[in-house]
Amino acid sequence: MKAAVITFPGSNCDMDMYHALESFDVDVDLLDDQASDLSAYDAIFIPGGFSYGDYLRSGAVAKFSPAMDAVKVAADNGQLVVGICNGFQILTEAGLLPGQLLVNEQPGFICDEVNLVVENADSNFTNTMSKGDVLKVPIAHGEGNYVTDEAPLKELEDNHQVIFRYQENVNGSMNKIAGITNKAGNVYGMMPHPERAVDALTGNDSGRAFFESLLHAVDQKARA
Repeated sequence: MKAAVITFPGSNCDMDMYHALESFDVDVDLLDDQASDLSAYDAIFIPGGFSYGDYLRSGAVAKFSPAMDAVKVAADNGQLVVGICNGFQILTEAGLLPGQLLVNEQPGFICDEVNLVVENADSNFTNTMSKGDVLKVPIAHGEGNYVTDEAPLKELEDNHQVIFRYQENVNGSMNKIAGITNKAGNVYGMMPHPERAVDALTGNDSGRAFFESLLHAVDQKARA
């Protein structure tokens, strides 16, 4: 797999993602927010952090970066696009995923590990897992409360676009939603950080299954 990690001013999880991908022998490049062509990559990752300081809303400024125009083209071309934490916020602000991430139901920054339940095991991001599996994954956010309108929420559920749910609703998200895809299934956003849980030395390698699924999806696509 050849992957790109997009770094915005204020990103602080870009190197976490870079090293996580390297640990799977992925050919990975760090690109800045001025990148204009992502056609060479199988997967594009938008990492966590505080893009442009989150001075308006989380992700509201980053969506205007040239790189996001390139991300939209990549998404339309069927390449995998993954937004983690602030990256999820950027994808919703850019209209690549429905809904929005608001301040946690109980305002304050949450830094912890939470249990995620696999809701859809047939996605590009969970194909090595089984429905109902539980992964323990770190979270670190102050605006992770996923909300959307009634019709898009029903559509997400009916189309099986909800990939992970929180076992316990730590931030107030509708339907305990922790991660969703677009209709096509190639754009994915989640608030938890699987890239921080890939090495047993950290005491948690639950995130490995997420990356193994991505690699499997890319391999299957190459063989098709």
